[in-house]
Amino acid sequence: MNQDVLAGKWKQMRGQVKDWWGKLTDDDLDRIDGTMDKLAGALQERYGWQTERAEREIKKRFEGYEAESRESTRR
Repeated sequence: MNQDVLAGKWKQMRGQVKDWWGKLTDDDLDRIDGTMDKLAGALQERYGWQTERAEREIKKRFEGYEAESRESTRR
């Protein structure tokens, strides 16, 4: 998922992001506001991850989210 898609879908994805990473607060989600770099930074801060780990986690979760979205639209 690229930055533009994330920004466009952020409002509908907030709940899912909160489920994935429960340590993120509502204030964190407001601050992130659909920005990939800010999400990575918040994950580093809350979970103590290195940049690479945060980016891997984001990529893995969003790829799964996109695959589920494509599958649900086929039904």
